[in-house]
Amino acid sequence: MKITVFGSGYVGLVTGACMADVGNQVICMDIDADKVAKLQQGEIPIFEPGLDAMVKENQAAGRLKFTTDVKEAVAHGVFQFIAVGTPPDEDGSADLRYVLAVAESIAEHMTDYRVVIDKSTVPVGTADKVKAKIEEVLARRGEKIEFDVASNPEFLKEGAALNDFMRPDRIIIGVDNPRTAELLKALYAPFNRSHERIITMDVRSAELTKYAANAMLATKISFMNELANLAEYLGADIEQVRQGIGSDSRIGYSFIYPGCGYGGSCFPKDVKALERTAKEQGYHAELLNAVENVNNRQKSRLFEKISAHYQGKLEGKVIALWGLAFKPDTDDMREAPSRVVIESLCRAGARVQAYDPEALAEARRIYRDKPQLKLCSSPSAALDNADALVIVTEWKEFRSPDFDELNRALGDKVIFDGRNMYEPAFVRRSGLAYHAIGRP
Repeated sequence: MKITVFGSGYVGLVTGACMADVGNQVICMDIDADKVAKLQQGEIPIFEPGLDAMVKENQAAGRLKFTTDVKEAVAHGVFQFIAVGTPPDEDGSADLRYVLAVAESIAEHMTDYRVVIDKSTVPVGTADKVKAKIEEVLARRGEKIEFDVASNPEFLKEGAALNDFMRPDRIIIGVDNPRTAELLKALYAPFNRSHERIITMDVRSAELTKYAANAMLATKISFMNELANLAEYLGADIEQVRQGIGSDSRIGYSFIYPGCGYGGSCFPKDVKALERTAKEQGYHAELLNAVENVNNRQKSRLFEKISAHYQGKLEGKVIALWGLAFKPDTDDMREAPSRVVIESLCRAGARVQAYDPEALAEARRIYRDKPQLKLCSSPSAALDNADALVIVTEWKEFRSPDFDELNRALGDKVIFDGRNMYEPAFVRRSGLAYHAIGRP
C-alpha cells in the first residue's frame, strides 16, 4: 500500500519505518529541510534501539523516502498519517496548529480519495476540526473530493518503540463509517496475524483512549511515589510493599516502581492536556491535578535528600550524576527529573559531573551556558574528584557497579539513588551511606 506520513519526529519516523518494513511504499514528509537532508543521507535525529538499521534497510530497498515536497506527499498515499507535534500551550492544552496546518496542506493538494489519520496525540474533538478544515479548503477550491478522517493513536514506549509497533498489544481505530474501518484493518493486517489486536470504536472514544492510557500509567507512578514518601515516615520499605501489592493480579508489577518522578514527552503533556480538556467541559478533574502535583514534587525529592544530608551546605561540592535521559534506551530529556536535580544543585552552589550513555548531546544543547555542569564520557569520569553520586536514570550499565571502587572514589562516601537500583544493606556493607526512595 502507499502511505504518506507527515512529520519525521519520533512517532512519524517509527510509523514510517515500520510500515515500510512490512512491504508498503512510504513517504515521510517534513518541512524541516535540514532534517530531511540528513535522513536522506541515513542520519537519524533520535536514538531508538533498532530504528537506525530499519530506516537504512528500507531506504536501500526503495520502500522508504523522505521529502519536503507537500504536493508529492499528498499525491503519493491513499493513507495520510498526521504525526506532527502537539506541544503544550501556555494553559496546558495541546497546540493543534501543526495538525491543522497538515490538514490544510492535504486539502490544498488532494485530487482524489484520501484517508486522513490522526496519529499524533490529540484532544477529543480534533478529528472533527481536521475534517472541518479539509472541508473548508475544498470548498474554497470549489472541489468536491471524498475523504475520511480517522483516529489511530500510537502507544509507543521510547526505548521499545519498534517492538511496540510491530507486535502491538492493541491497535485502536476510531472511525465514523464501516468503509474506513475495513481499509485500516487491511492496512494493519501484517501487525495482526497471530491474534486479533484491532479494537474499532468511534473517533472520540479513540482520541480519549490515548489520553486515558497515559493518565492511568502516570497515576500508578504518582501513587507509588506518594506511598514511598509515606513509607519513609513510617519506617517501612517501599520495595517490599511493591512486591506485596504487585503480586495481586488486579494491580500487577508494571508502573509501580517508585522513584524521582516521571518525565518525557507524553505523560506530563498528556496529563495536563486531559486536565485542561476536563476544565473546558466545566469538570474539575481532581485526580489528574493530584497526579501532576505529586510528580512535580517528586522530582525535587532527590535534591531534598542531598540538601538534608549536607545540612544545606552544598557550596563547592562536586556531585557525580549518572543518567540524564528521562528513562533508559532514549536520549530524550524532555521533562526529565535530571534537569530538576542539576538546576537545584547548581543554584545551591554545587558543581555537577554528569554522564549518560545517549543523552550527552541533548544535555549539551540544553545546558550549553552552564559552567557548573561538566558532561563526562563515562561513569568513572563523572566520579573524578566527586564528593557524592546521584543516580537519576536506571540504565543497565549502572546496575552492578564496584561499590568498593565507589567508596574509594567518592570524597564523602554517599550515594543518592533516585531509582532504587541497589539493596541498601549491600551498599552500606561497602562503607557507603545510601539514600533511596522510600527505603530505610
